[in-house]
Amino acid sequence: MQGDPTAGYPFGTRRPDLVVTASGTPALEVTLEALREGRVAPEELRATPAALRRQAEVARATGRPELAANLARAAELAAIPDDLLLEVYTALRPHRSTAAELDAWADRLEVEFRAELTAAFVREARAAYSERGFLSGERVGAV
Repeated sequence: MQGDPTAGYPFGTRRPDLVVTASGTPALEVTLEALREGRVAPEELRATPAALRRQAEVARATGRPELAANLARAAELAAIPDDLLLEVYTALRPHRSTAAELDAWADRLEVEFRAELTAAFVREARAAYSERGFLSGERVGAV
């Protein structure tokens, strides 16, 4: 978005032309009636990567860098299939994955989904787990 990212915020009321579903349906057409009649699929109610990136820009512009970083990661995650996200979530649980497995997840996220921020998060988790003995096959306090 060019210029001031906060211009027109909140977008849903001041710039509804910027708010669309994943298939391009304008937000103003997403109604309970449209959902009941099958004109809008339930999947269309999800936040889109574009909307999340726009929210991240607003957060960054208003001095909220942590929120901006979280929203930027959320934008990446919104484009990843739910079943794959559940696999990554499971892999990130302590003692579930080896360092190589977490590195493979990070590489896949980065290459296949261009989710660089999320890949970096997985790599950070791998490093932290290694330091704390939380990788698969390791025990806390093991020598």
